[in-house]
Amino acid sequence: MGEDLHGVEPEPWGACGLCGRTTELFELPERAEKLCLACSADFATAVVLRTEIDTATWAGQDAAELVAEFAELSRQMLTRAQSAGALESW
Repeated sequence: MGEDLHGVEPEPWGACGLCGRTTELFELPERAEKLCLACSADFATAVVLRTEIDTATWAGQDAAELVAEFAELSRQMLTRAQSAGALESW
């Protein structure tokens, strides 16, 4: 992701590339899909966690807490994606 996120501009309203909700979209650096605010924040957090897990693993440190946090974040993102689809079918 190497770029500064201060340059992230909101896009017009549309469907989020992860959860599918229709809302204001944001484009993250080096990503083709546009995401809602919640998914873009979670995605950026997941990238940071992945980097920290890799760094800890390479350094021979325990990364269990980071892995648990990554798993919880992944569950939250999956739940959001699944619930967005269910809400739109009402």
